[in-house]
Amino acid sequence: MRMETSDKILVDRAQAGDAVAFGQLLERHYDMILRLGYRMLGSQSLAEDLAQEVCCALPRKLGSFRGDAKFTTWLYRVTMNAAKDLLRKQKTRQNAQQGWGDMFAMQQQDANENARDRIWLAQAMKTLPVDLREVLVLTLTEDLSHAEASEVLGVPAGTISWRISEAKKHLRALAQSEETYP
Repeated sequence: MRMETSDKILVDRAQAGDAVAFGQLLERHYDMILRLGYRMLGSQSLAEDLAQEVCCALPRKLGSFRGDAKFTTWLYRVTMNAAKDLLRKQKTRQNAQQGWGDMFAMQQQDANENARDRIWLAQAMKTLPVDLREVLVLTLTEDLSHAEASEVLGVPAGTISWRISEAKKHLRALAQSEETYP
């Protein structure tokens, strides 16, 4: 009859650098880590990832095991903490994805509103007299200054300002009439 080495002896050996003892600890408790991970995370693949993470961190963490409690109690705590960390990371990732989704939806809504505004303006500009329309085309769409538009059209800069003011009045009146008559 062969006696099994206790966890305490294996831990002492593993803490001293004995790779065989460490391997025996992992072999003995791997299924418990995996099972606990599955129950906490509800997914086999996540439980396997968690078990791998715990096993990789165990050599470093083993130094903090003081022997106040059973090794399995300590290992449960290590595994539970790792599972909680993973759940927090998932929640943060989901919140970030949700946030990006919300931001994308808002950007789409803004883009749609901007497109509607541009379409409305293009249609509304067709109703303007040619002299008012050409000033808006040069200053709004071509981004020319009043002085540059004045030079292109061969009229004083003051005339450009007056035409822009008249065009705005016309467009404002058109927008108000559309709001009154949906």
